[in-house]
Amino acid sequence: MNAVYPNMGMKDYWNQRYKEKAFIYGEDPNLFFAEQVKKLKPGKLILPCEGEGRNAVFAANLNWEVQAFDLSFAAKMKSLELATKKDAQFDYRIGDARDIEFDEGAADVIAFIYAHFPDAIRKTVHRKAISWLKPGGKIIIEAFHTAQINMNSGGPKEISMLYCEEHLLGDFESLQTELIESVQVELNEGQSHQGLAEIIRYIGIKA
Repeated sequence: MNAVYPNMGMKDYWNQRYKEKAFIYGEDPNLFFAEQVKKLKPGKLILPCEGEGRNAVFAANLNWEVQAFDLSFAAKMKSLELATKKDAQFDYRIGDARDIEFDEGAADVIAFIYAHFPDAIRKTVHRKAISWLKPGGKIIIEAFHTAQINMNSGGPKEISMLYCEEHLLGDFESLQTELIESVQVELNEGQSHQGLAEIIRYIGIKA
């Protein structure tokens, strides 16, 4: 039994959530992610825990070569629906972030957009992602801060799955930090990210 999802496994939990007809995080990309990828020359992008595909579709339509993955088959089906609607093409794999692998140096950018993991898993996945990154490549993160625990605008209700600056700077200590900030924003991302939220953003560059 999973401590974070006590009544079902994590895969079943997300399959259940993504079976809804509505796109629970909306069809538009995360604003921070969109702002960052538009600044960069298109290349190879990995999107872990990509869910319904909103960020993959956006990047693919900017000529990024996108490889996305998620634990949920229902999420993949929603992402393919969105890709068809918005005339985008990208690769989408089903897999657990703890097990999935990409070639060393495969990506120019890896973006974790609200990809939350319990503490031990987070460290493993983040450090594994560094190996997937090319020299000069970037990790981009937007996630809920630990201060989000008492907010109702979205995110895990387990403190171990929320992040702070110490977490991210430690996980990515081998990278050059371009940005680390904790900010309060008004989220408007589908029905599940709505309202005032405490978030953290990070950008790191691989030497």
